[in-house]
Amino acid sequence: MRLEEDVIRIILGLKIKQLRLEKDISLTDLATATDISVSYLNEIEKGKKHPKPSKIAVIADALGVTYDYLVSLQLSKRLQPVGELLRSNILKELPLEHFGLDISRLLDLFATAPAKLSAFINTLLEISRAFDLRVEQFYFSALRSYQELHDNYFEELEVEVERFMEQFQLNPEQTPTYEQLAQVLQTSFNIKIETETIQHVHELAPLRTVLVTGATPRLLLNPTLTEQQRTFALARELGFQFLQLHDRPYTSTWVRVGSFEEVLNNFKASYFAGALLLNRDRLVQDIQLFFNEPTWNPQRLLQIMENYNTSPETLLHRMTSLLPRFFNIRQLFFLRFHHDPAFDAYSLTKELHLSGLHNPHASFLNEHYCRRWISLTLFEEVEKQKTSGNMDQPIIGIQRSSYINSTNEYLVLALAKPAEQLNGTVSIGLLLNENLQRKIKFLNDPAILRRLVNETCERCPAVDCLERAAPPVVLEKQQWQENVMKIIEGLK
Repeated sequence: MRLEEDVIRIILGLKIKQLRLEKDISLTDLATATDISVSYLNEIEKGKKHPKPSKIAVIADALGVTYDYLVSLQLSKRLQPVGELLRSNILKELPLEHFGLDISRLLDLFATAPAKLSAFINTLLEISRAFDLRVEQFYFSALRSYQELHDNYFEELEVEVERFMEQFQLNPEQTPTYEQLAQVLQTSFNIKIETETIQHVHELAPLRTVLVTGATPRLLLNPTLTEQQRTFALARELGFQFLQLHDRPYTSTWVRVGSFEEVLNNFKASYFAGALLLNRDRLVQDIQLFFNEPTWNPQRLLQIMENYNTSPETLLHRMTSLLPRFFNIRQLFFLRFHHDPAFDAYSLTKELHLSGLHNPHASFLNEHYCRRWISLTLFEEVEKQKTSGNMDQPIIGIQRSSYINSTNEYLVLALAKPAEQLNGTVSIGLLLNENLQRKIKFLNDPAILRRLVNETCERCPAVDCLERAAPPVVLEKQQWQENVMKIIEGLK
């Protein structure tokens, strides 16, 4: 199979650099011997340029090797691990450019210590296989890192939303309605909206939307969607169209993940939708008023949701973008949980951490998340509302969570809305520090529940915890290991 041109360039550059270093020839000396500029030789070695055959022949003569050796794809034994890596799909799956990384700089490291770094990469792959981490999980992890790198705020997308509003004459002082967005999607982008098709195809029932391409594209909406979900679906599709994002999924939720570019573009379209439905300038003012309340006032938050006709998840996720930028609240996390009452099982289905990994985070070891988290205790209220038949009223919870064996304390705000099938909660946690004390006036309101919490039951020393769902087996093993090491030290 024909290798990609960039791989051929990289292999040539690596071979030239290795030969030059082995023979202790500087770039300046090689430039003098070949009559090729230092800058151009440097570009060749980095795999950015591929010289003409005549220049390759001159370089081969200067390095004392044949032309055929330089242009062949065979690498020395020392560089063989690099060759194997280049021929694999690993580097293709790494979205290096989105993190400001240059593949040539990465390969410089491989050229310096190829065996060790190749072993390191293989170790990571073995770990991923052991934990059954699929390629799509890697893509979503990379996306979270990309969001964290930018504090989950993207000015260029905010500007595009402003341009969209102006082009289609939408009033920024009012939240666009479903009808307004439907008209733009149908008249300006020639996309027909259908709400009947999905319910007649059993396999499509779990999907919120499907875009069927063709001469007249059709956006299929699941008839079970709420008004807020339908509006967000249209705003997201307008994001794909207006931003001209071509590598994209055609369903929501995900069915198959093809590339990181698809994952990234899906995020961009979703970010566009959130910014379109929750105007930045208006929402910043509303959050400021909410934070300035002297006491905890959940009605203020309910009013914000009503004013923007938005879902709990869209509101809290939008706040993760605006709090770092406009309130200097950078140390925060976002969590989305689902609960299956039939099995009493909790699953963390979405998370985001800004300024480092915070205490509550995903466990890939099937451990039991702390039942004291407001994110989980809120499910009891959800079940009560479902039993009473009240499916429309959002539920709000707040808690100051102090982590056992840690100095970290978070103000955690959780929101939920009863659903026909799996119940879900979303929460945002803000690390308590001096800045937060200044920003949020109701922070010390005695009405806010304060609780000692931990990450998972398996790691928690609170043996008298009434909410414990599993014994502290991980903690006990760690304690046993420490005791054994102390005894061994004593024997010396």
